[in-house]
Amino acid sequence: MARIGNQKTTASFMEVHETFADWDQTRSVLRGPVGFVPTMGALHDGHASLIRKAREDMGPDGHVVVSIYVNPTQFNDPEDFEAYPSTREADMAVARDAGADAVVFPDADELYPGGVPEQAEATDYGSLTALWEAAHRPGHFDGVVAVVRRLFSLVRPDHAFFGEKDWQQLAVISELVRREFDRLAIVPVPTVREEDGLAMSSRNVRLSPSDRRYAAVMHGALEAVAESGGDQKVVDEQAARLRSMGWDVEYLAVVDAMTLECEPQGGSRRAIVAAQWGGVRLIDNLPVPI
Repeated sequence: MARIGNQKTTASFMEVHETFADWDQTRSVLRGPVGFVPTMGALHDGHASLIRKAREDMGPDGHVVVSIYVNPTQFNDPEDFEAYPSTREADMAVARDAGADAVVFPDADELYPGGVPEQAEATDYGSLTALWEAAHRPGHFDGVVAVVRRLFSLVRPDHAFFGEKDWQQLAVISELVRREFDRLAIVPVPTVREEDGLAMSSRNVRLSPSDRRYAAVMHGALEAVAESGGDQKVVDEQAARLRSMGWDVEYLAVVDAMTLECEPQGGSRRAIVAAQWGGVRLIDNLPVPI
């Protein structure tokens, strides 16, 4: 275990753990609430907002732990996995400055004691694991559920913090918790955006400067759909507009916020989009007024 720097929190240092076995020594003596922020690294201000929210919610007697692990089983494209950035020192600085008490860098053996499988065990949560991201990224949510389940078991948090940018992932993890972790609270945190509206993402750094100028157009289309109240004519018009500009639109739709189905169940709705620009796949979502 290492200790790094001073924090802008009630703690005077941040612990850095190379294994969850090491972290467990800390966890076993904690008496206050534990807030958990699982990440795959390449931390940016969107991740920092999760850590800051955890710090705020856990209070002076609580403990905020961040995990950094690039999970191979949730990448359906091996090249995407290989291209994922590794920025350990910068990640520790972001976590420390945002108020983390500890960062854990687990290895694959801890998360997959039997070895990393070629494909994670299938998860069936109905429409949540069948539509949209699930349809376009086969096996993705199988990998998400497998690793998050293991992380929750190892960290044993009281609260876990997830960004709303990955809305479907948030819904899937909420369902996992509902079924298997009844004492754990999932805390959604609003999406952090660039000045032009583009949702912050580790993938944004893969956009060239010229491509970056056009990337925010997707957010504009999503805003138009949300502001229309989910009018299908506007959905179709905005999808056609993006395609005419050269976007590879995988989906643009208005869905029930809880089930992800197109037929709303009477509750809140969400406008969702996934599209590729400059060879980079981007996703986003916004609430739709009822």
